[in-house]
Amino acid sequence: MTFVNPIFLYGLFLLPLAFLFLRLAQRRRELDLARLGNPILVQRLSSTVNWRGRRWQDALWLVVLAALLVALARPQWGSVTEMVQQEGIEVMVALDVSTSMLAQDVKPDRLSRAKMEISDLMDQLGGDEIGLVAFSGASYVQVPLTSDYVTARTFLDNARPGVISRPGTAIADAIQTAMRGFNMNRSSQKAIVLITDGEDHEGDAVAMAQTAADQGIRIYTIGFGSPEGEPIPEYDSQGAAAGYKTDQNGEVVLSRLDEPTLQQIAEVGNGQYYRATATGSELEALLGELNTLQTAEMASVVNVRRIERFQFFLLVGLAALIAAELIPDRVVRSARRKVAEKRLAMRGQPVADSGR
Repeated sequence: MTFVNPIFLYGLFLLPLAFLFLRLAQRRRELDLARLGNPILVQRLSSTVNWRGRRWQDALWLVVLAALLVALARPQWGSVTEMVQQEGIEVMVALDVSTSMLAQDVKPDRLSRAKMEISDLMDQLGGDEIGLVAFSGASYVQVPLTSDYVTARTFLDNARPGVISRPGTAIADAIQTAMRGFNMNRSSQKAIVLITDGEDHEGDAVAMAQTAADQGIRIYTIGFGSPEGEPIPEYDSQGAAAGYKTDQNGEVVLSRLDEPTLQQIAEVGNGQYYRATATGSELEALLGELNTLQTAEMASVVNVRRIERFQFFLLVGLAALIAAELIPDRVVRSARRKVAEKRLAMRGQPVADSGR
């Protein structure tokens, strides 16, 4: 047996305290009755009280409390094997890992913020498959299409400048590599999400976007950075800041967001261009677009589901509650017993109460 919320089981340790409280309350009632006066009169007044029934009520209330706590802990035993058909789209994310993505005009820096958005995107994709292409001056498929987002996040965390030795930013090559990552035998819609600052140093990215569009692949672009430009920080081998990147003349290099190119790529690729914002509103807009795309069966997944058994304990608790409420507070005496008690009372003898 397993429990989904085992923390509620700690409440069972309170049952002895509840039992002690009920016993003290019973003792308090008996002392209050004793202080009323004449013992014979008190006995006559309380002779019909169902003392045994009250003890049973206390026990049943403890059963109700225990059953409720176990039900809240959601016990599970046994399992059901289900075949789940996953439907979705294919999304290849092309992430720019060039050194220009270390610029800090987007906090904490362009690359870190981009990775956060990709992780958030995975949270919202559901049954869709996602792949990851890392690129700078060259590109490669870092994560093939998968619905295993945990593994994909592990590789995403390792995406950084230096994983590709060739410097630069080759957007056309990144689009081509992402295209090769799709399963063209599936009828599901395919989309490339290009995340970069747009500074393209080689190739014809717009022409490659047109090639992708001819194959029914949509391209969405997200631009990170500012058109005004931002210096590119450099770091030493220890990871400490070591100034900014400079050109051959010793001038600080500014990395600028190339929005026109990214807008043109998205337009040719039948997608949309979004500029990264501090609030991340572009991700919501992108998800809205992806949700309109055609889905198809991606894979059949065997799902082993544990069977919930809390209903049994709720039923036990409900039965105990009903039983406790049905116990009468007073006992009904027969006419013969009433006459006998009256005679004993007149003689000043105590009346025996078999229920106490």
